[in-house]
Amino acid sequence: MVRSVARGCGHYLPARVVENAEFAATLDTSDEWIRTRTGIERRRFAAEGEKTSDLATAAARAALENAGLEAADIDAIVLATATPDQTFPSTATRVQAALGMRGGFAFDVQAVCAGFVYALAQADAIIRIGQARRVLVIGAEVFSRILDFSDRGTCVLFGDGAGAIVLEAAEGAGGPGDRGLLATDLRSDGRYNGILYVDGGPATTGAAGVVRMAGQEVFKHAVVKLAETGAAALARAGLGPADVDWLVPHQANLRIMTMTAQKLGVPLERVVVTVQDHGNTSAASIPLALSTAAAAGRFRPGDVILMEAIGGGLAWGAAVLRW
Repeated sequence: MVRSVARGCGHYLPARVVENAEFAATLDTSDEWIRTRTGIERRRFAAEGEKTSDLATAAARAALENAGLEAADIDAIVLATATPDQTFPSTATRVQAALGMRGGFAFDVQAVCAGFVYALAQADAIIRIGQARRVLVIGAEVFSRILDFSDRGTCVLFGDGAGAIVLEAAEGAGGPGDRGLLATDLRSDGRYNGILYVDGGPATTGAAGVVRMAGQEVFKHAVVKLAETGAAALARAGLGPADVDWLVPHQANLRIMTMTAQKLGVPLERVVVTVQDHGNTSAASIPLALSTAAAAGRFRPGDVILMEAIGGGLAWGAAVLRW
């Protein structure tokens, strides 16, 4: 059967580093308060005029270089973002143009923090049906543009960044020992729309709006749902928690990541953690952490990587990739 194999990955972070102390100067908060509750120490914010497509393009170029490919070798781009450059057209088409990619097709996926997992599933389906041989999957966000900087419960959590992976069609035997994307599990429940959302949009206020969140409610849902979707994806792949070499979770909150790993039975030393340096970068979170770990040489050929995320919607999901 056809498998979607990881050919290369890359990431990009804006130059501006924002330490916790910067928020403490204007809000009733402190570095200790933020670190203790979230694990976040710093994050990056995009420069004035720096767009989601700029971050995505830089991450895409890094992934292509890592894969030893050119833009002309790519058949499709699937870009996950909740902070597009424009209402339309898709940010993916802007990346397509910036890369000089004249053929193929490009489109966006919007599932907020779960967006990259959703994008992986779409890219895998495109490859499996033979519509594309190589797909560039990107997660990119500039959440700093939709934050209320008077709300300490949200503005200290998020950062900007982008990550990308090149998936390529390859023959597999159809079993859990194959390289590539082995399984995905996608879920959503719109009843919980009101616990994590942006209070604007073209059809409502006509403006972008800012992030609003009921933090405790999101926390309660996150641990249970992430453990469930992770276990479901592993079962679909014919694997179990003991087979997981690396857990690459959505980098939202260190406590959520720790509790989810414990529920799944994955040792904490096998969890990729970058939240301290990046904060919550929404759809960019998993590919950014994935690329950072890969660049550090942490993954070995054949390693089983479990990725999982939850975000507004609520939307959540998991993916199992054999490196």
